[in-house]
Amino acid sequence: MGLLTVPLDGQLSEKIEELIHRGRAANKADFARRALHHYIEEQAILDVLHAEQEVSEGKMLCGDIDELAAKI
Repeated sequence: MGLLTVPLDGQLSEKIEELIHRGRAANKADFARRALHHYIEEQAILDVLHAEQEVSEGKMLCGDIDELAAKI
């Protein structure tokens, strides 16, 4: 397991402490892990939305994989 040290300004640090106090995370490390998981999930959703946008714009390949590969 890796260790990450991140300097935070006072406002961010206070917000994290507030969220921990409200029971949103057990401690700062738990908060950071949850935030990273949330960010990764958010990026995956954005990737799907981007792919859907490309499909709606007709920016996709359709057909036999061997024929498509031969064209490239």
